[in-house]
Amino acid sequence: MPGRRMIIMLSLVLSVVLMLAGYKTYWIYQQLQRLHGPTPPVSVATSNAFEIPWQRQMPAAGTLKALQGINLSTEVPGVVTQLHFESGQRVEAGQTLLQLEHQTQQAELDVAKADQRLARQNFERGRKLVDISAISKGEFDRLGAELNRNTALVAQRTAALEKKHITAPFTGTIGIRQVNVGDYLQSTQVIASLQDTRRLYVDFYVPEQAVQLIRIGQPVQVEVSARPGTFSLAEVSAINPIVDDSTRNVLVRATLPNQRDDLLPGMFAHLRVLLDEPTAQTVIQESAIAFNPYGQYVYVITRGNNGEPQASDNGDTPQLIAEQRLIETGERRNGLVVVSKGLSKGEQVVTAGQLKLKHGTPVRISIDRSQPDGQPMPHQEGAE
Repeated sequence: MPGRRMIIMLSLVLSVVLMLAGYKTYWIYQQLQRLHGPTPPVSVATSNAFEIPWQRQMPAAGTLKALQGINLSTEVPGVVTQLHFESGQRVEAGQTLLQLEHQTQQAELDVAKADQRLARQNFERGRKLVDISAISKGEFDRLGAELNRNTALVAQRTAALEKKHITAPFTGTIGIRQVNVGDYLQSTQVIASLQDTRRLYVDFYVPEQAVQLIRIGQPVQVEVSARPGTFSLAEVSAINPIVDDSTRNVLVRATLPNQRDDLLPGMFAHLRVLLDEPTAQTVIQESAIAFNPYGQYVYVITRGNNGEPQASDNGDTPQLIAEQRLIETGERRNGLVVVSKGLSKGEQVVTAGQLKLKHGTPVRISIDRSQPDGQPMPHQEGAE
């Protein structure tokens, strides 16, 4: 009996060991199958490389300046008696803006004119008398000098009187008034600013290496903070013939029309100098580019190995493969990058999910609405 029980117990233990060994063997087989089996496709977002007209641009920063702009002031001191303008008013060239107290200068001018008239009468009498030798030639010369002296004195008094009022030297918009009637003005005291903003200058600097790319008449896109996303079109009108020895930059000036009068002198401007005519270039989304020690690369979607169709596990559709490809890029703008080498128009590149990929990884394309195939170019406002 004891021997039979021992045999039964050993049989049970052996059965359990065999079952555990079989389960472990099956589990190892499954892991080996999973390890050597096909990799499940990785979900990625893609977009196509497309071709658009592309114009090279040079970015710069500049400042708007009025075509003509001054601070109005007086040459002589005096009390303000009349004001002929309001703040923000548009004035014409030659329009009287301000009058100072001028009674003393007017009286001095009247006296000088009276002396001039008397000197002219004496000179005319002397002309007749010298012809009949009633007076000497020297006396006649003295009468002529007296007339010239009084004429010059009239011109001097007239100029002094004219300095008692200010006129607009050019047509423009006057700024906020700084004086009132009755104020006593010192010489050179600012009354208001006068700006001609029908056209504006845009002054900016470019590196000395880039001067050879700039020419007179070249178009420049101008954007200001008051109108973000809207570009006005200016033209290069002057290039400074000297390089700043402290910054090694060259001052360039562009002229910008301002018919709507919505741009003001002093505004900061973002500029894009258009360097050449647009040419067709292949571009991709900037998010498609990745980096490694060898340079820039993208993952291109291909069908199977080496672009040959390869059936999927269920045999329905060809499997999509991510091919890692080195590229050379050019200018970047508005989320787009020019690809100069390594990619062709129409090829499909991965724009999201690159971290999960390596060369030859199977992929499945998912929709990513945040990555459009193209972006609208910035609105340009040309000169009227």
